[in-house]
Amino acid sequence: MGSVLLTSAEVARILGVTPGSVKRWADQGVLPRAPAAGPKQRFDRSEVDRLQRRRDAAGGSGDQFVDALLGEPDAVALQAALLAERARQGAWWRLAESLARALCEIGARWESGILSILEEHVASERLARALARVAESLPPRPGAPRLLLVTAEGDDHTLGLSLAEVCAREYGWQVLWAGRVTPLAEVVAVVAAGGAEAVAVSASPVCTPGDLLAQAERLGAICRAGEVALALCGRGPWPEWLPYGDRLCDFASLRDWMDAIERARAFTR
Repeated sequence: MGSVLLTSAEVARILGVTPGSVKRWADQGVLPRAPAAGPKQRFDRSEVDRLQRRRDAAGGSGDQFVDALLGEPDAVALQAALLAERARQGAWWRLAESLARALCEIGARWESGILSILEEHVASERLARALARVAESLPPRPGAPRLLLVTAEGDDHTLGLSLAEVCAREYGWQVLWAGRVTPLAEVVAVVAAGGAEAVAVSASPVCTPGDLLAQAERLGAICRAGEVALALCGRGPWPEWLPYGDRLCDFASLRDWMDAIERARAFTR
């Protein structure tokens, strides 16, 4: 029987990580790429299963923040741990990747019945509050781009946006927080009025492909008309082809996206 080959996205779903993590593991040799798989990288299912067993033996994702989020009742202590790890890793976008993996692991434990809904919600709220305090401590640069952060219409998962906010604020950007369940028409109105130079929309897997396609088309049209940068983020099923904007699957890509906007602004001045 031949090998079962998986795409990066399929591997990410199986392991509960971001596609960026899959690429990094592949680049580091932790997860070997399948040979002769054509122009697009593929992974042998047996290698993915082997990596999953190693992660399970090491205690899930191995991320130190899984236990911290589940067991640390002191919000100040959690914030201090985040700041210490930020100092060690050198940038919030790097730490955001680690926290995203921790959240995926917590979500996987909830889906498997290891954690209750209450435990999962408490862990998420602890992180959200700690990130909000961190974000408030990072002042924007004068004249920096304004970034509108919003979930896809009908979505109420905002932790990805909270991580993105800290990354953007560290870069000195101004952040307009729209958050959850914001009607698309109101986002369009802000863009049309020139209220933001960039928009990042986060979608979770609960969203449907059809809804996200319609939102991507409408947002793309208004952002293109206003020359506003658009990023479609999160693990939701955004369309593979975008009429306008960029698909960002990890926080390294978010940083690159912001950097490209800064360079373009500097060039036009």
